[in-house]
Amino acid sequence: MALGLLTALQGCAPIASSSAPRPPLESLTEMSRLEHIRRAQVWNATDVGAMDLRAGPPGVHAFSPEQEVACDYVDEKQGGSTPKFSCLLKQGDDVKVKYGADNGEVYAAVLGSRLFWALGFGADAFYPVRVTCRGCSKDPWNEKAQGQGQVAFESSIIERKMEGATLESREDQGWKWSELDSVDESAGGAPRAHRDALKLLASLVEHIDSKGVQQRLICLSGDGRQENPGQCDQPFLMVHDLGVTFGSGGLLSRHLNDVGAANFKTWAPQTVFRDEGKCVGSVSRSLTGTLNHPEISEGGRQFLSDLLEQLSDRQLHDLFEVARVDQRPRNPRRDDSPASVDEWVDAFKRKREEIKTRRCPEETL
Repeated sequence: MALGLLTALQGCAPIASSSAPRPPLESLTEMSRLEHIRRAQVWNATDVGAMDLRAGPPGVHAFSPEQEVACDYVDEKQGGSTPKFSCLLKQGDDVKVKYGADNGEVYAAVLGSRLFWALGFGADAFYPVRVTCRGCSKDPWNEKAQGQGQVAFESSIIERKMEGATLESREDQGWKWSELDSVDESAGGAPRAHRDALKLLASLVEHIDSKGVQQRLICLSGDGRQENPGQCDQPFLMVHDLGVTFGSGGLLSRHLNDVGAANFKTWAPQTVFRDEGKCVGSVSRSLTGTLNHPEISEGGRQFLSDLLEQLSDRQLHDLFEVARVDQRPRNPRRDDSPASVDEWVDAFKRKREEIKTRRCPEETL
């Protein structure tokens, strides 16, 4: 395995310095994009048991849990449907801040991204911090006008993008989950076990909002312009946004934040597999989602199970604690008392055991 790939996911420089869009390759045609997908990987080895899920992805642009961060408001249009704003840390380094105690993505994005990172699957990094914004209104998502003085956002997270150049033939193209079937191991792409493990992991966390823009095809080794113009030697399929995870249900995007994001009431009782007779992941999708009840091979089940078994109780406790799940109502729609960190950990371990004890067909359609 190439050292460059291992470094990109595990240690020295896992995140980019800014939340600005990654530069696409020059003149990448749709045919070239499909060829890159055909050769793409989806996983790279990490020392799972040694990954620090409390600290998260390291690097010079990382933030420690609950770090006090001061920045200046940037009047910039944001996509999506949940509260967020751009904020300038220093010249050339503006970040995306998601905020709000009632914003499910503030909790779920940390959970999903750190779990994927620890297991070796690609995702952007999210850090739970306390942001003080100079020039923000009290609610910059709904009040766009610049405010006076400074505003503190206690419940907030900062996004850092996974290092790598975007591979796309049009802006915000991403990839659909059906395109994983185009990856060809004989051409150097990820084996089926890795791809099915990724699908099963997405089912475990209930990655409901799986539309194409939530995933990214990137190049881990730069853009390849010097040696092979327009070609990447190490294409990688990663998940850009895991904010709507650890919940369940919700076809309409306007309901995803409360039903689909860090919702203990809906996520805890949900099984990983849809039924007893087949190995079909139990993950529904929003109306625009592209992952819906994926069929899983035995190789994929075993591969993910082996990774999950390496996570210690301490790591799982750190994961749910750093995500502040004990501040999120167990049923956000009723605003009732939060589930404890231990309850979240126990629910996760039940799902892990379900994956461990299930047996799937060696070959599926």
